Amino acid sequence: MAEFKEISPNASAGAKLTNWFENRFPTAFDAYRVHMSEYYAPKNFNFWYIFGSLALLVLVIQIVTGIFLVMHYKPDAAKAFESVEYIMRDVPWGWLIRYMHSTGASAFFIVVYLHMFRGLLYGSYRKPRELVWIFGCAIFLALMAEAFMGYLLPWGQMSYWGAQVIVNLFAAIPFVGPDLALLIRGDYVVGDATLNRFFSFHVIAVPLVLLGLVVAHLLALHDVGSNNPDGIEIKGPNAPKDAKGKPLDGIPFHPYYTVHDILGVCLFLMAFTAVVFFAPEAGGYFLEYNNFIPADPLVTPAHIAPVWYFTPFYSMLRAITTEMMYALIACVVLAAAFGVLKGRMPAIFKGIIVVAAAVGVL
Repeated sequence: MAEFKEISPNASAGAKLTNWFENRFPTAFDAYRVHMSEYYAPKNFNFWYIFGSLALLVLVIQIVTGIFLVMHYKPDAAKAFESVEYIMRDVPWGWLIRYMHSTGASAFFIVVYLHMFRGLLYGSYRKPRELVWIFGCAIFLALMAEAFMGYLLPWGQMSYWGAQVIVNLFAAIPFVGPDLALLIRGDYVVGDATLNRFFSFHVIAVPLVLLGLVVAHLLALHDVGSNNPDGIEIKGPNAPKDAKGKPLDGIPFHPYYTVHDILGVCLFLMAFTAVVFFAPEAGGYFLEYNNFIPADPLVTPAHIAPVWYFTPFYSMLRAITTEMMYALIACVVLAAAFGVLKGRMPAIFKGIIVVAAAVGVL
């Protein structure tokens, strides 16, 4: 057992309480020091670095509002739509919880896309942060799965037919496609079995995976340190340090960047609140108008399109033929190889590759 730290009898009540907890739960205080007060980050962070913290905030909003929604939602094809209407009309403040959750889904994708853009902009996928990037990509895939499964739960027209179309896309996978689509649906058509499966994955399985990946992402990031706009490494063996071993080009995350992030959180919550109260449907982008109509397997909407954050992938799936898919895979592989090798190539060779790629595209 660790030795207890003594404190002056004249210390304040808050100091005594903190000392009491620290003596009995030192791991929490060690984690605070390692990941907050003694975690050094580059001193030249800009506003692009706010979006990681905002993504964590939106994740908390989604979990909390989701817990309250589950209290009243019924995962039954005959009652799902009515239970959502009950939440909106009869549950005290239910409309606010539902709008926060639906707006939070879109807000999650907005901040994650901006966070990924920052990573691409500053080369956060390069050595030694490959694992941080891999965990980030896994988080994005889990987020896509979570959003897709949650999209079906209101059991509106667009939810039903959008899920029908997207699940049928899995049937196009060679060899295993039909069996995979049947496994996802739990039936030959989207129905009660599908709703129950999606509900269980949306509420339990995928959130657990998502939380685990977020923790792994943060731990991996704090082990290698954040990169920065100038590309200065503060955690490597060659990084300049003072006599106490602290990076000369870094500052403690707390309090410097916690204040930075609190400002970003306040601005984000102002915008988020404005959308929730004044434009929760966002003109049909966050909540489609067809989703306020109960799902009807016998009536197909005139225009089936998923919610906005799935639209790019849906459009690509509609536009890409088999031959174009192989060409796209080749382009992605070449781009990844170029990103890895470009630091080792002479400048003239880089120019030749860029010109050759442009000619090939034309």
